[in-house]
Amino acid sequence: MAKVGNRQEKTLACTVCKSQNYRTSKNVKNTTDRIELNKFCKTCGKHTLHKEEK
Repeated sequence: MAKVGNRQEKTLACTVCKSQNYRTSKNVKNTTDRIELNKFCKTCGKHTLHKEEK
């Protein structure tokens, strides 16, 4: 049975090539702003800034 709570799955997309590479969970109640992380992009071949999609 699924948990009931404030955590939602969010997609992270590369800011350079716009490919959606990662999925992460985030507590929507505590963190209202969008996530921005430096992650490795397979298509670019380097570490780039990844932002949360809508």
